[in-house]
Amino acid sequence: MSEILRLEEAVEFAENPEPRCPCVLLLDTSGSMQGAPISALNQGLQTFKDELAKDTLAARRVEVAVVTFDSHVTVVQDFITVDHFDPPSLGGHGLTHMGAAIHQALDMIQARKEQYRTNGIAYYRPWAFMITDGEPQGESDDIVDHAAQRIRDEEENKRVAFFAVGVEGANMTRLEEIAARTPVKLKGLNFRDMFVWLSASMRMVSQSKVGDQVALPPPGWAEV
Repeated sequence: MSEILRLEEAVEFAENPEPRCPCVLLLDTSGSMQGAPISALNQGLQTFKDELAKDTLAARRVEVAVVTFDSHVTVVQDFITVDHFDPPSLGGHGLTHMGAAIHQALDMIQARKEQYRTNGIAYYRPWAFMITDGEPQGESDDIVDHAAQRIRDEEENKRVAFFAVGVEGANMTRLEEIAARTPVKLKGLNFRDMFVWLSASMRMVSQSKVGDQVALPPPGWAEV
């Protein structure tokens, strides 16, 4: 890392020494998400920002990163506190490079935790929250299998909480093979309620003590 980046990082944490609650949003932007799904997802991202921004403590503690996956994996937003988060406007095209996206998200979480430790910042267990309407496409099974193994290892060692949400059309059986905890299916295109739930969950975590177990609200947006 360059000296300039180190200095920026030190200033960032000096200005806001609050414990951090990192959350990576892993968002499917493949061709099948075009139209109504991607529009509802974009509106949901704005809701997520608005709901968290109402809580001044959560806005300084919750950090959001956005990774999209289609035929490419793109870091749309690296970790940033919610008070500085500007929700992107996403489009849908291409295939579904899900495995590579999971690797990217887990690598980012690891790097961010190292930055926290270097700067003496306490942090909550990071979340990765993946939303997809399909299954891995256009990449080797080895990449996906390795990603699934990494998720299991991270979950078992309580280093990351990985959530998978299937939108209409998602291969839920395949998602179960990839995610360590049981994936849930979104009711219709109810992204708004899902992001309200996610923001409420993040608020609850950010207001707890680091290391505490937090009982999350029931996901009313999910199919049972």
